[in-house]
Amino acid sequence: MQYLMEEKKVSVQQACRVVNLPRSQWYYKSKRDDHEVEVALQELADLLPTRGFDNYFGRLRSQGYTWNRKRVLRVYRTLQLPIRRKRKRRLPASIKHPLVLPITINRTWSADFMHDSLEYGRRIRVLNIIDDYSREALRIEADYSHSGESVVRILNELVWERGIPQAIRVDNGPEFRGNTFTHWCKEMNINILFIQPGKPMQNAYIERFNRLFREDVLDAYLFEDLEQLRKLSEEWREDYNLNHPHSRLNGLSPLNYRNQINLNLSSLNVS
Repeated sequence: MQYLMEEKKVSVQQACRVVNLPRSQWYYKSKRDDHEVEVALQELADLLPTRGFDNYFGRLRSQGYTWNRKRVLRVYRTLQLPIRRKRKRRLPASIKHPLVLPITINRTWSADFMHDSLEYGRRIRVLNIIDDYSREALRIEADYSHSGESVVRILNELVWERGIPQAIRVDNGPEFRGNTFTHWCKEMNINILFIQPGKPMQNAYIERFNRLFREDVLDAYLFEDLEQLRKLSEEWREDYNLNHPHSRLNGLSPLNYRNQINLNLSSLNVS
């Protein structure tokens, strides 16, 4: 239509007749306004650039937006937000001891260390602890170094806040193999679930958590000092627990899933 009218100098009526287009359709102006959807999606893409559509849509729903999936997906594609990920082919891991999913909160925790460095090169270590059932991030503790004593101190604080877990899944690092940690677990009657050396998938729950934390925090920022890292880590932990739509939890965030479990248990007790 545009070409015919500009280059051939024909009227709208003649151009519509040539391309078999109703004039009402030519004059129609869409009243659809997706500006709010575009802004919300772009903010999520800037904050979490490595995530995909399902994660963004789940977060929008958890934030109270009621836009349907087709509309959000159309805007998502219009903004050209889909990213292509290259995946490495690898042999399936051979696991002698299956990773068992707990049946309730506080049954099994997982703990693991991550390594990184500050802007000026000083090395730091981050201790992550999660609840395997609710996937809730219990602690993210960044420091220049960690020892068996610091691990026990952090766990004592968690026990005071949440109660004693039945088991803790860890790797074979010296902080977990040392006497301080093993004696503390024995005194608390906590079973230690050591994974096999070189088998990180036996600690898959926290490995997945570590990947998200590295993408969103450690690989996304340069930290001038430890306090900056601690502050941002705590903000990220709160957002993760409150807003992250976890596929294993039927799209609910860890805290919402925990609240739902508590509500169901209360209903059963009342009945």
